[in-house]
Amino acid sequence: MSAFAFGGTPKAAVRKAFSECEICVSPELLQEYRDVPSILFASRKIDFDQFRALIAGIATVVSVARMVFPLEGMKVCRDPKDDMVLECCRAAGAEYLVTGDRDLLSIVDLPFALKTLTPAGFLKQSF
Repeated sequence: MSAFAFGGTPKAAVRKAFSECEICVSPELLQEYRDVPSILFASRKIDFDQFRALIAGIATVVSVARMVFPLEGMKVCRDPKDDMVLECCRAAGAEYLVTGDRDLLSIVDLPFALKTLTPAGFLKQSF
């Protein structure tokens, strides 16, 4: 979400993902995409222009994303709310998870193959 509200390296990583990768989402992630922009705006963490950019960016991602339906839950991340991201990755058979979330980046051993990268690390990858 920071790619759309703030730009910079995360935005460049999203552009690269659009052109070189398949993006996947799950129903749980879609719900978060619906809720978080309003929460951020209501708590004044983003202004109205950032809110609009966030909504537009999320809509763009969702319009091209492949929907996956995780069948198994996970309890791996130190922030239990982030387990839904890993569940989506596993259901998608994802090779990469691009995130700035420290809780997700701190995971050492996952029960499936997944390379977790920061947006800057992802930009350095060749496909």
